[in-house]
Amino acid sequence: MPVAPGTCGSLAGVVIYAAVSFGIPIKAFAFGDVTSPGVTAGGRALGVSITGAAIAVALALIGVWAANQVVAFSGKKDPQFVVIDETSGQFLALLLALAPVNWKYLLLGFVLFRVFDIWKPFPVRQAESLRAGWGIMADDWVAGIYAALGLWLARAAGL
Repeated sequence: MPVAPGTCGSLAGVVIYAAVSFGIPIKAFAFGDVTSPGVTAGGRALGVSITGAAIAVALALIGVWAANQVVAFSGKKDPQFVVIDETSGQFLALLLALAPVNWKYLLLGFVLFRVFDIWKPFPVRQAESLRAGWGIMADDWVAGIYAALGLWLARAAGL
């Protein structure tokens, strides 16, 4: 991404979260009678959580491996052309918040994640000091946790 690579990586995390939230085979995880036409909110949340957790772990593992490879190849500590860290952190933010898939929460989650990723409050910046791929990924995971907390506070405030 030649322009705003971190923003593009974060947008990919939003798209993946929305796809998981809409594309889950919900009835496989629904509580009660899975043949009924209605799906419980608990069933949907459980389905999104299970699938989302698997995707979050996959993004994390692939991201650490890929970032390690890029650091070894390029010799740069945190190359800007690596964006899987933003994708992973943004996805984690929305997943941990169990964000409803509507434009308000997706936009707020996106903005909060980008703010924390750029601002790097304690301990986001300190997480960058981890070795190679771990440092590249960990700061975005911590920024994602902060963004998730912000989304929880927004929901508690009635947004």
